[in-house]
Amino acid sequence: PLFRFLLLTFALASSLSKTSIIAVVEASNFSKAHAHTGKVEPFTPGDPKIKLDGKATSILSDGKPYQTQVQTGEGGRGLVIQDVDAPTHVVWDRILDFDNYGSMVPKCFESKNYKIIDHKPTKANNFLEKEIFTRMKVGFPMLKLEYFVRHFVYIQHHKALTWTLDYMKESDFDDSCGYWYIAPHPDNPEEKTRLYYSVGVSMYDWVPKFVMDFMSSKALTDATAWVKKFSEIEWAKEVAKGGTSRSSGASSQVKEKGSIFALPFFGNKKKKEEEERLAREAAEKAVMEAQAELEEKKKLFVVRAGFRRYLLVSLVVVLAAYNINTVIAGGFLKDKSA
Repeated sequence: PLFRFLLLTFALASSLSKTSIIAVVEASNFSKAHAHTGKVEPFTPGDPKIKLDGKATSILSDGKPYQTQVQTGEGGRGLVIQDVDAPTHVVWDRILDFDNYGSMVPKCFESKNYKIIDHKPTKANNFLEKEIFTRMKVGFPMLKLEYFVRHFVYIQHHKALTWTLDYMKESDFDDSCGYWYIAPHPDNPEEKTRLYYSVGVSMYDWVPKFVMDFMSSKALTDATAWVKKFSEIEWAKEVAKGGTSRSSGASSQVKEKGSIFALPFFGNKKKKEEEERLAREAAEKAVMEAQAELEEKKKLFVVRAGFRRYLLVSLVVVLAAYNINTVIAGGFLKDKSA
């Protein structure tokens, strides 16, 4: 009886765990206003004016993110800086592609714009160009949080984008504010970008600690990592099409200083063709790796779901066999006693 009770308890808990958690986190409401109009201090668009020492620039040149602190009225906030091998317009295209965040951003399951408001940039509105309202779902397979974001676009004047919650909608986050600043790289402004990212999040007490840790710390480096990855993939595609070359700046300098004789000219042409071939191969490889990663994630999810179903079915079979065995044993003992 104890064994059967334990099996039933485990099976019931397993079958109800997903729906129970979903019921807990379904606090978001598109038609209801949030409980407040802001707790976390919002970001101001513009240059964060961070001075980078030799150690910081060395980390960035290795392709790694550099973390530091920025001062606010409430104290310090974490800030991540990342160098990207792609021009600023490519980086902005990835960041503003909110409808496709589900296929690019780690732990983002859904993302869809529900309203866009265009503005005429003026001094009175701090040169605001556009507001983009986005509905997002983030988290883990068994715990998804939905929230509504109001993005403020200041690209032309401030090279920045900030966001808060849309407080006219009820979100699963208590509060959230964030900031992107995108600048041409000081060493190669035509073909590289230096991006800055920071976020402030306030979570409700019922949210598990591991989710809070992810949203407040790991999300910083994850955010710049996905932008770098998909920006460089997209830039490699553009280079592969022949529209722009990664070495166009260097090539123009060679042409200005190079010889007028045919031999150096053909040498430069061959070199350019080789670079374009390598760029095409890099683009194809990057796309294949991205597709393989997505397929692997889907496969892992299917395997987990399949294993869970298999486990539940196995428990039911074991329980049925136990019951049959109990009935047979009871009948046998009854006949024997008779």
